[in-house]
Amino acid sequence: MGGWRDMSAEALEDHYSPSRWSPRLDRDTIIDAHLAVTAAGTERARASGQALLHVPYGDGDGEKLDIYFPTEPSEAFPALVYIHGGYWQCMSKDDSGFAAPPLVSQGVAVVAVDYDIAPKGRMDTMVLQVRRSLAFLVQHYPRIRGIYLCGHSAGAHLAAMVLSTDWTEFQVVPDIKGAVLVSGLYDLEPILHTYVNDALNMSREEAQRNSPMRLVTPAVPPACEVLVAVAQHDSPEFRRQSQEYSQALRAAGWSVSVLDLAGVDHFDVIERLSEDSYVLTQVILNMISRA
Repeated sequence: MGGWRDMSAEALEDHYSPSRWSPRLDRDTIIDAHLAVTAAGTERARASGQALLHVPYGDGDGEKLDIYFPTEPSEAFPALVYIHGGYWQCMSKDDSGFAAPPLVSQGVAVVAVDYDIAPKGRMDTMVLQVRRSLAFLVQHYPRIRGIYLCGHSAGAHLAAMVLSTDWTEFQVVPDIKGAVLVSGLYDLEPILHTYVNDALNMSREEAQRNSPMRLVTPAVPPACEVLVAVAQHDSPEFRRQSQEYSQALRAAGWSVSVLDLAGVDHFDVIERLSEDSYVLTQVILNMISRA
């Protein structure tokens, strides 16, 4: 077996604590700094553009979207659907609009999705909510042509779960052209043995049925393009999971590329999407322009 199963409990906690691996800030300040940067970036995006906030995609309190429309929308436009991180237990769409300005200026809508975080939300619920948010977008915004998923950390896990969706029960099939999975987790089983599961309270069965690693299906045309991005200063376990998931997708015939981003950690790897010139911003815009 090897790998995480051979780690001590202490080592496992360490490897699944992204705040311990940044050379930039210490673990006590980096999460607060991340929340401050993403919230401030979202405030700026809301103030500067045309945004439709708190759009309900379901009946639950947490089932809402923010839509940042392109500065000069054409008749039809692509949409990047952003799914926030926070280990499934913090953050919200109110921290998720920071990436909008560079994209809306290039004709791309950005949609920030809320879901019920733990302990209120169970893992099954969160996965279903994100899937339902996409079905809602397709049904209510026919001008959207082509959906691109972007998830960070826990959000990358949820975006990967979207890729394994059987859409028949939703009566609609979103035209997902691309997925950008940033510093994500794709096998939830190790999480069961860490502090992260205190709030999630997942059973082994729940972890397994919500692990994208176990749900990779053969790519069916027109399968979307998948970009798996990882930060230089992500923990070795986060880096391993990204590598193994990208290999599993490739083996199943998916179009996959891997981007190993130098000089960034688990947090600024996504924060910098607010910058036009950031490599990941440019890669996303290139992916969309090729479609």
